[in-house]
Amino acid sequence: MRREILLAGRGGQGILLLGHVLGIAAAKYGNLYVTGTEAYDAETRGGDSRADLIIADTEGELDYMKVRKADIALFMHPIQARKYSTLVAKDALVFIDSTFTYQDLPSSWKITSAPYTKLSEHVFSTPRIANMIALGHMVKVAGIVSPESIRQAIRTVVKKEWIEKDIEAFNYGMSIS
Repeated sequence: MRREILLAGRGGQGILLLGHVLGIAAAKYGNLYVTGTEAYDAETRGGDSRADLIIADTEGELDYMKVRKADIALFMHPIQARKYSTLVAKDALVFIDSTFTYQDLPSSWKITSAPYTKLSEHVFSTPRIANMIALGHMVKVAGIVSPESIRQAIRTVVKKEWIEKDIEAFNYGMSIS
């Protein structure tokens, strides 16, 4: 198994943290091989934010650090969906934050969506954990790693004051149908 995963959104949406948690969950707690990169604009909020992960069963499957044709993608904002659409495979599983309006998405993508940001604001009174809701939804639908490996990674990576909220948001994302 080799999966290319593209995570993209705007600065402040927690894309890099989401990528870091997923990578740690796969490598440290899932016994998989992981490589990846991250990129973000200089702006603190609103600039481009992207994480690429390659997750594989064997080290030999990790032939490149960046996504060339993502099997799985998450777009937390429409700007990044347009900008990075060429990096997504024709038949990819694509997660969309439907809080925002997207236009002209490829019809060949297997799209699943939920209003991650709106749910975060409504259920948790903050948009700051929409990333963990999205991660829960991704793990449930795509089965990338086990839910427990994500929870362990959150405990390892996230600031102490956010651990319980992030786990709660991740669990909530797992309940999205």
